[in-house]
Amino acid sequence: MKEGVIYRIAGPVVVAKGIKPRMYDVCRVGNEKLMGEVIQIDGDKIVIQVYEDTSGIKPGEPVTNTGEPLKVELGPGMLGSIYDGIQRPLPVLIKQMGEFIKRGVDAPGLDQTKKWDFKATAKVGDSVKPGNSIGEVEENEGVPHKILIPPTESGKIVEIKSGSFTVNDVVGKLDNGYELKLKHNWPVKFARPAGKKLNPEIPLITGQRVFDALFPLAKGGVAAIPGPFGAGKTVSQQQLAKWSDADIIVYIGCGERGNEMTEVLTEFPELTDPKSGKPLMNRTVLIANTSNMPVAAREASIYTGVTIAEYYRDMGYSVAVMADSTSRWAEAMREISSRLEEMPGEEGYPAYLSTRLAQFYERAGRVIPLGTDKEGSVSIIGAVSPPGGDFSEPVTQNTLRVTKCFWALDAKLAQRRHFPSINWLTSYSLYLETLKDYYAKNVAPDWHDLVSEIMTILQEEERLMEIVQLVGSDALPERQQLTLQVARLIREVLLQQNAFHDIDTFCDLKKTYEIMKAILQFSKLSNVALDNGMRVKDILDTKAKDRLGEVKFIKEYEKLLGDLSKEMEKELTN
Repeated sequence: MKEGVIYRIAGPVVVAKGIKPRMYDVCRVGNEKLMGEVIQIDGDKIVIQVYEDTSGIKPGEPVTNTGEPLKVELGPGMLGSIYDGIQRPLPVLIKQMGEFIKRGVDAPGLDQTKKWDFKATAKVGDSVKPGNSIGEVEENEGVPHKILIPPTESGKIVEIKSGSFTVNDVVGKLDNGYELKLKHNWPVKFARPAGKKLNPEIPLITGQRVFDALFPLAKGGVAAIPGPFGAGKTVSQQQLAKWSDADIIVYIGCGERGNEMTEVLTEFPELTDPKSGKPLMNRTVLIANTSNMPVAAREASIYTGVTIAEYYRDMGYSVAVMADSTSRWAEAMREISSRLEEMPGEEGYPAYLSTRLAQFYERAGRVIPLGTDKEGSVSIIGAVSPPGGDFSEPVTQNTLRVTKCFWALDAKLAQRRHFPSINWLTSYSLYLETLKDYYAKNVAPDWHDLVSEIMTILQEEERLMEIVQLVGSDALPERQQLTLQVARLIREVLLQQNAFHDIDTFCDLKKTYEIMKAILQFSKLSNVALDNGMRVKDILDTKAKDRLGEVKFIKEYEKLLGDLSKEMEKELTN
């Protein structure tokens, strides 16, 4: 392996001479063997972005090319792990060196000593293709981990055995000499191939009413949550991680504040999975890259997370990736780009910002993986932190071009303690039409009609509020006063949800439907009562409608809703 030397250093960007690598090859830089990646080749000068702090290294120190791109180890043992941006397990690093990670330290992504019970499902003589499963390991209780043939290999099995193995033990062989192990490696910058891409026709059920009813996300879809500081991005992401009906969760804390990541790291291991009653960490992979960690590793953390998600997708699982936040990743790109002295684009971001964002989000999808007919999916939910809440800045705008679901957080709603603070007027979902049949078949035939009616009322309320601010609500015609009352019920009963209440934290589709139906029943009865000469003051004084909010906080809500429905009818038809 030929050694070169450091020629120049500019923060995380190091220029080396004397080696001949390929693009994206991993190099070891300096006497401490810091890990870096080749990002530019200019004649005999090689530009490397280093994933660790470069202070103290100097020109003339050695640089070695490993000859391989940045890869992650894929195999049993990832679920429940907490990694940094380049798949070094943080608990292992803490044992090695205490609370502060030293430079140049390496640790494999998977536990090399733990033995797994491997049950072979393939036999000697079987022909295997890329993606075929050769056996299973129970990674965590209730989560079977399929051992897959890597996407680059195929052949006939000449040897295979069941038993107790570590990830490095050989469990079988192919006729071309390839040794089958419980793990294989995959380069993070390259999407894992799939057999066939499917239309996003099944919703990712989140248990959050505002998302499920008004702005649904499909499995295999992409959503963006932009919002200013304090608007609730991280809590929204955590709610989605806890309650969405994905089988596996990959949570990437990319450049977030240390205290926020600490919250995630301490809270997640204590959470109970509502489906199985086991710890939620049993089906979660956490990737922590806080804002004080080296910037170059932020870019790697995003790709590491999505590669792990694709691996579980290939086993036939539905995976949800939470990237919090892609703005910090874009800022890291901007810093590296400026050190490379590239021509800046809008607001100093590199000209290839939109391409990189598109490449990342395009790795989502609902697919039939290679070597199986069982479908899997990767759904990506990316938080965006626009400076000052300005949605016209480049990262938000470029994200909007590639995502079909936009959940806009509003600082004013957050200040009014309306959570989740999703602005229903600026948010949208382009999956509404494709998911229409699913909701009609699995929840109620009139689901789509109720959603349309609710959106119409909310838009009408916004128009009326401009008049109210000028002349007050009493000056409005009676029917419009009624519209404002119905809109208030929609906001307070349907759209507001308490993430910290044991029952209201999750709301299934049936309950969401019943709440929508009850509010619109009040609207219909009120309008009929108004036509029959009842005064709007008497309609607004009805007591049953004020109790609708109680429905959110009880489990046996059907009886209460039935009673309230009868009371409303009685009050408004007498």
